Amino acid sequence: MTAMEPLRSELRLIAEAESLATQLGDDPNHTVAAAALDTQGRIHTAVNVYHFTGGPCAELVAIGAAAAAHAGPLVAMAAAGDRSRGLIPPCGRCRQAMLDLHPDVVVAVPTPDGPRMRPITKLLPDK
Repeated sequence: MTAMEPLRSELRLIAEAESLATQLGDDPNHTVAAAALDTQGRIHTAVNVYHFTGGPCAELVAIGAAAAAHAGPLVAMAAAGDRSRGLIPPCGRCRQAMLDLHPDVVVAVPTPDGPRMRPITKLLPDK
């Protein structure tokens, strides 16, 4: 299983991340939005916190927000960039954290054919 068409719930997840990203404006400290879907169908959103010391990515903040809401396992994740960048794939650090904390999560990635969902194990195959 390499890439799958997004399910309706995953399309809603992608839309949430993209919508939040459009609201970020010109703040250089918050340039990426993420949305995480839990097993109950709840979406937890967050933004990155840029800092020269290495602030957390939006995906990591979303994982924390979901944990604070007692979400349990996450099933899907999506991130989008500000300034109309749209859907973006996670960085290596986020891929590793998702694999370690939510090994069954699928991640929205951009492709020429539109968004596709990929298992985190395919985005970081050699763990």
